[in-house]
Amino acid sequence: MTDPLITRVEPLRPRGLRVLLHLDRGEPFEVTLEALERSRLGLGDQLPNTTRHALLDSDADIRIRDAALNLISYRARTRTELERRLRQKGFRPARIGPCLDRLGEKGFIDDGAVAAAFIRDRLRHRPRGKARLSSELHAKGVDRDLAREVIDRVFHDEEVSDEQLAHDVAEQWMSRQSESVLQALGSDERSPERDKARRRLHAFLSRRGFRGQELTQATSEVLASARRRVSPKRD
Repeated sequence: MTDPLITRVEPLRPRGLRVLLHLDRGEPFEVTLEALERSRLGLGDQLPNTTRHALLDSDADIRIRDAALNLISYRARTRTELERRLRQKGFRPARIGPCLDRLGEKGFIDDGAVAAAFIRDRLRHRPRGKARLSSELHAKGVDRDLAREVIDRVFHDEEVSDEQLAHDVAEQWMSRQSESVLQALGSDERSPERDKARRRLHAFLSRRGFRGQELTQATSEVLASARRRVSPKRD
């Protein structure tokens, strides 16, 4: 039996970037136009099994590449984030790795650049301490050593420190509190209300990645500020 022939190449909407190949026997099947052009196949050509498998293999590579580029077009992503999303879309891990390797070689994937952009965005809109930033980058799949290196570089470039950020974040927290919380926070007399307010402040700063000296210093500064704010009411 001779190999099947391609009897029709039907462009598919919306832009004709995919086509439906009709054969003189068997069911038609869909491939990307790019894969078909790479194969140099056209109307009237024979399609032996080996050629068909090569065509479908090329088509699969193009599909996963286009899916990855589409994800990157929405926002910058780390290699790990791309891998997770491509798996969710049903692509096989054995095909994902080589695809991401090729995109990385061409500069489409750069964990360091993604990490730096993420940190700058955090510093401008949702300040976090280095510990929290490191954890968030690790969750994105950024290597811990790379994360530390990028965090230190961005902090240096932006001329910020954990101590300064902790102070600013604590002041922002205090500005959102009610008068009763501020009264409790600045009180010299121990009470359940004062202990609760201070625990809330400590927990807030801890969740945002501040540790050790910067947390202690920021807490002390906010307590002193709260005392100054309530002192006039005592006179």
